[in-house]
Amino acid sequence: MSGGRKLRAGLIGLGAMGRNHARVLSGLDGVELVGVVDPAGDVTGTLRAPVVPELDDLLALGIDYAVVACPTALHEKIGLELARNGVGALIEKPLAQSVEAASRLVEAFETAGLVAGVGHIERYNPALQNLRVRLEAGELGEVFQVVTRRQGPFPHRIADVGVVMDLATHDIDLTSWVTGQEYTSVSARTVSRSGRLHEDMVAVVGQLADGTMVNHLVNWLSPLKERSTVVTGDKGCFVADTLTADLTFYANAAIDTEWEALRAFRGVAEGDMVRYAIPKREPLLVEHERFRDAVEGKESDIVTLRQGLRTVQVAAALLQSAGDGSTIQVGKMTSPDAMQSVGRP
Repeated sequence: MSGGRKLRAGLIGLGAMGRNHARVLSGLDGVELVGVVDPAGDVTGTLRAPVVPELDDLLALGIDYAVVACPTALHEKIGLELARNGVGALIEKPLAQSVEAASRLVEAFETAGLVAGVGHIERYNPALQNLRVRLEAGELGEVFQVVTRRQGPFPHRIADVGVVMDLATHDIDLTSWVTGQEYTSVSARTVSRSGRLHEDMVAVVGQLADGTMVNHLVNWLSPLKERSTVVTGDKGCFVADTLTADLTFYANAAIDTEWEALRAFRGVAEGDMVRYAIPKREPLLVEHERFRDAVEGKESDIVTLRQGLRTVQVAAALLQSAGDGSTIQVGKMTSPDAMQSVGRP
């Protein structure tokens, strides 16, 4: 970006998430929101940028990058068109609804040499950012287990994917990211209780490359809204609540006990509990700032399309496992067919 020119950004999709993107883009330093694509027009009545019906209309306005917040099933088509036109893209998670579609998007943007990323917003949650720094610093010692719980009422806006692609992709990405480890195997069970085509509840057991055990419980059938990540290790456990962006550490006690019955028990004892004071900036704003910096050519921490593809690959393995009752070995990410299944009778 030369001479202080603002980046020209476009937005595709004005659903619940799209409206949030529009709000953030409208006030983002160094960026001008020049147009929005949505067949329904300006449903908010608050946008200063023109709302156009087709992607071609947006491209005609001249944009440096676009935020793709339309339904997942349209990500591939829209993304490939943007890549063909030399436009970078921040694509909402999941990157695409299949490994094959996600792979084609990776190839298109990499071949065109364009900046592209995936909107895995949990990476920008203050509690998880703080947790990652502490894990990297070895504050937990060896990590034994990561457990996530993500549940709440059914989001009626979602029609084209189930909880695995819509919600569990958050947990897959954040688990890999905070631990710095890839998944090596997964096993999952799903149920459909809401009368919809897709699954609405999933339970996952998995393993990361360093042997860390992983559990994910995800559903949109609960009136209780919960978003928690618990990481247990040598020195205690961290609990991140991503709804409130709170991070708490429960330490293993280092106090000798004189009680003979307890001394014989070789487990851990309850120690100090610390709740950290963390600056709480809006994750979506931080995500946009990082992506803007990347488009400007600055060093920036964005979720790459390859990382987004990896998450889709693990999610596809969950669905495959739930479908046939097997444990799936998730191979190193080289190609869409890098997964093979074990444990079948």
